[in-house]
Amino acid sequence: MTEPIERKLKAAVIGVGYLGRFHAQKYQSNPYVDLVGVVDTDAKAAAKVAAEVQSRAYTDYKELLSQVDLVSIVVPTKYHYAVAKDCFNAGCHVLLEKPVTQTVAEAEELILLADSKGLVFQVGHLERFNPAVMALKGVLNNPQFIESHRLSPFKPRGTDVNVVLDLMIHDIDILLSLVSHPLKTVNSVGVPVLSEEVDIANARLQFENGCVANVTASRASREAMRKIRIFQQDAYISIDYQSRKISIYKKKKGLSLIPGLPNVAVEERSFDQGDPLKDEINAFVTAVREGTPPVVSGEDGKRALEVAIQITGKLWHEVTE
Repeated sequence: MTEPIERKLKAAVIGVGYLGRFHAQKYQSNPYVDLVGVVDTDAKAAAKVAAEVQSRAYTDYKELLSQVDLVSIVVPTKYHYAVAKDCFNAGCHVLLEKPVTQTVAEAEELILLADSKGLVFQVGHLERFNPAVMALKGVLNNPQFIESHRLSPFKPRGTDVNVVLDLMIHDIDILLSLVSHPLKTVNSVGVPVLSEEVDIANARLQFENGCVANVTASRASREAMRKIRIFQQDAYISIDYQSRKISIYKKKKGLSLIPGLPNVAVEERSFDQGDPLKDEINAFVTAVREGTPPVVSGEDGKRALEVAIQITGKLWHEVTE
């Protein structure tokens, strides 16, 4: 742990398309940050966002790395490794959008580089900051079966990767945070529907402790759905990510009011809409200021990528047979 930083941190956002623009807005509103600049290869996009957040526009991120303490990298996945490596080498703390990199080897190199320089490396798995997910702490007790659905209408952005790396990777990261045991087997199937990449996929993951997770992701659905259900010996837990609700059904001692049925207590909790991206960026800033580990580390991002690649390998096997 390093000494806390008292001064304002200087920040930049590299890539200010749809999501990067929101990153810039969150930094601009953080009282511990001075947003030095926003970067995009599209000069007009950079200028527009810079004007919105009262910052400076750049088209080459290398021009301002010497001026900043931390960066958000929100560029296409194929550029993650190169841009993050340059930022670490310049001494910048990094919040890198998911998926962390294209390959596990690239992720491993970035993790080692960040560690060697004592820099914070956080990966943008936003769902970790959903209040309904955070409410699981103290409730989980050795999950045995998990079922997850993430369905979304088609959007052109994100289709440079398949639906596993685009959407399912959020749920993979959540699963790996819920089940601490190693993954044993992966079976999956998927098909392209509206793009050249796989748009609908299902994966069945079995962990060494016997827990099984059934995960479905689609970006070709009519309506959006983001839900997870968790079954364990003493409880059934249901989370609706979109409405930010958690329902907990737990066995109780004593007799049920209905003869023949177990006595079950039901607890339902709802949370304000909140701002998970703001919470994610604030957590990153706090980790940098206080010298503490990030909520979602580079290692977490690498683990999620490893599983996503395993699933993707099975997908293409099924599609091309």
